[in-house]
Amino acid sequence: MLKKIKKNILISLAAAGLVYLAFTIYADYHEVAAAFRQFNWMLLPLLLLLSLANYIVRFIKWDYYLTILKIKIKKIDSFSIFMSGLIMSVTPGKMGELLKSYMLKEIAQVPISKSAPVVFVERITDFISLLMIALLGAYIYDYGREIVIGVSVFFLLIVVIISNRNLALWLLTKLEGIRFLKKHIESIHNAYESSYKMLRPAPLLLMTIVSLFSWFFECLGYYLILSNFGLEINLLWASFSYGFATIVGAITLLPGGLGVTEGSLTFLIINKGFPKEIAVASTFIVRAVTLWFAVFVGIISVALYQKRFGKISVESFSNP
Repeated sequence: MLKKIKKNILISLAAAGLVYLAFTIYADYHEVAAAFRQFNWMLLPLLLLLSLANYIVRFIKWDYYLTILKIKIKKIDSFSIFMSGLIMSVTPGKMGELLKSYMLKEIAQVPISKSAPVVFVERITDFISLLMIALLGAYIYDYGREIVIGVSVFFLLIVVIISNRNLALWLLTKLEGIRFLKKHIESIHNAYESSYKMLRPAPLLLMTIVSLFSWFFECLGYYLILSNFGLEINLLWASFSYGFATIVGAITLLPGGLGVTEGSLTFLIINKGFPKEIAVASTFIVRAVTLWFAVFVGIISVALYQKRFGKISVESFSNP
């Protein structure tokens, strides 16, 4: 289990290395190095604290969903599981965070089919909050409107289908007719019931607000990075570009949006008329203090988890 996680992280690191090398060559190595020297590295602890604040606020959302599903677990254990899930930030759409469901099963004997929808709904509320930021920026700055609207419609349809019990149950009865899904139909129904409870209007609105609050910290971090390079931009533009690039990277289903998110961030800054070496350097820094810092926190959290509960067992994966 852990060997597979380590292998995936190493592959992602190798892929990231190639992506960042390509960007460095594009912007000229010497110019990028000069841009890094220009950056005030005394700002780094603050940037990491802002990312950590994002994780802590998102933990509040995770814990709230466990309460809705009446999953009883100690707060310290819940926090340990949530932070361990960050190790899977370099998986497509972060869906590798299903690791949290396997950990819940180990500690609290919670069926995976009951808790896995928490990860799914977390992603939905994350996307909705980022889409709200991106949609506002898309109209103000007249960029990426079609992409943002298209993704918004997609997620709106998902929420509508899950929230409409009659429609959802009708679709589930159709799934029962598919041979290879028959043996999983009970788990699918359990997953739907969990999703339905979490996507009711009140929890959806409340957790979308929490998501907006959590993503604000990383958007603020990106704004501080750009401002430190002397770029004349405002917080709204920084939030829009960060949100838009994150969305575009996520919908490609590439691990951590590698390459696409970086390319979008870099392009948006260059398109704004700023030097490409500053665009590349600022992109590298924001990805280091968000994506790669999350993986680092996850690695430490998994190590601490195993110290308390023992190694994550492969058996947890075999029975939903």
